[in-house]
Amino acid sequence: MPQRPINGAQLNVIESGDGPETLVLLHGLLFSHRMFDAQVEALQSRFRCVRMDFRGQGESEVTRSGYDLDTLADDVIALIESLDAAPVHLLGFSMGGMVGQRVALKRPELLKSLVLMNTSAEAERKSKRPRFALLNLMARLFGLKPVAPKILDLLFSDRFIHDPACAEERERWLAMVTANDKIGASRAVKGVVSRTSILDRIAAIRLPTLILTADEDRATSQARARHMHERIEGSRLVMIEDSGHMTTAEQPESVNRALCEFYDSIL
Repeated sequence: MPQRPINGAQLNVIESGDGPETLVLLHGLLFSHRMFDAQVEALQSRFRCVRMDFRGQGESEVTRSGYDLDTLADDVIALIESLDAAPVHLLGFSMGGMVGQRVALKRPELLKSLVLMNTSAEAERKSKRPRFALLNLMARLFGLKPVAPKILDLLFSDRFIHDPACAEERERWLAMVTANDKIGASRAVKGVVSRTSILDRIAAIRLPTLILTADEDRATSQARARHMHERIEGSRLVMIEDSGHMTTAEQPESVNRALCEFYDSIL
């Protein structure tokens, strides 16, 4: 297991490709580095692709503490410094995008560009917190298998949920969720749900930035993507169509096309 000691935790780090520049990819809540398999396949010929499982998720250590987004940003900063490749390109999906924004604010000199996918700079809506609290309690008591089907509507579009042709792929993605340690997953959820807004700070980000959103994302609204786009000067906003929150599952080719167009324009 390729674990590295980073910021006081043993974190799973995977490297692919040998391009001249480095791309660090940060996964979403309850998933792992595997959510970017299709993106790495498309990009590893031009980048050294580095993926890390956040603490408590994937194959990384379940630590007692450190699940708030600022500590996770410090984990990423320590990872980037250990690579001896800065400045790097940083891509974050959902929770990973929340962490990525904090990295960009804390240590902008470590980054060349920023991609924010299906993410937000704002706090979690109060109306959603009771549902997350209940699901978190269920996960701690009974494990992740009975919880995973209950978050389908947050993750995927109606088409992807109900189309029999998507059943095998849907189960593959849910298996990523259920593979997590229930305690680590619970702590990670709490860290995301308890986050504070940084919307009033992100105008300080002065990097080439791509913001991706989806037309059927019920977890993170298009409005939240626009709010980031309005504040990060020069950022680009791209809509992925016919997809829920998990664009890398539902529309990997559209995601890859948007990424390649962005990197073609800045490299």
